[in-house]
Amino acid sequence: MTSPAVRTSISAYSTQRSVNTVNEILQLLAGGFYLLNKIFLWRAECSTELVRYRQWRIWAWSVYMVGLPPCVWLFLRKDNWIAASVEAAGLPAMVLGLILALRGRDPRHLPPWVTAIDRVALLCIPFGFWKSIQRHGGLHTLAQGLEVALVVGFLVGTYLLAKEIAQGYLWFVLMHVACGWLMAIQQLPLMVVQQVVSLIFIVAAYRRTQLRKIRTTAGKEVNA
Repeated sequence: MTSPAVRTSISAYSTQRSVNTVNEILQLLAGGFYLLNKIFLWRAECSTELVRYRQWRIWAWSVYMVGLPPCVWLFLRKDNWIAASVEAAGLPAMVLGLILALRGRDPRHLPPWVTAIDRVALLCIPFGFWKSIQRHGGLHTLAQGLEVALVVGFLVGTYLLAKEIAQGYLWFVLMHVACGWLMAIQQLPLMVVQQVVSLIFIVAAYRRTQLRKIRTTAGKEVNA
């Protein structure tokens, strides 16, 4: 007959296995869709035709929104309340990016519900900070500092890229470095790999925007 101590150990092991399995699934979903977002943004910057450019950006913002729920869930499971709240607050920027891609870079006359979602989503940010401070007794841990760096890069980068401003890629560099470090100390290896690979595509996409800018400037000088 199995002793109570052995049964407790088996139960604890089974519970931990279940937790690890759920975390791995969330890492694959969140990391996979977020990586596709970076790949599609890079492909958009490589496009020479406006139609292809818009198509790739439509795909980029679509998969970004699909990856949002598992990413928020994973952050909450790891007690990353600041990152989870601001990640959720970034939804309006993703919607804005998709709408601008569909409309062909025309930011005027956005639907009223986009503004409404933006205002509601922004309420998540103070809640996330309050919850993190409550659970950790202040803002003093390394994980919290990385969360703050992550969310600043995420929010600023997402809004800039939604408006097709290339500097958004530089803010994404900050986001991926901070997030990769955070995922490493919280033992989420799949997310660490995703951050590194995504960073490569972000840098490549930014370089494409600068090369295109140089060519455009050179063309204008030749025509002048």
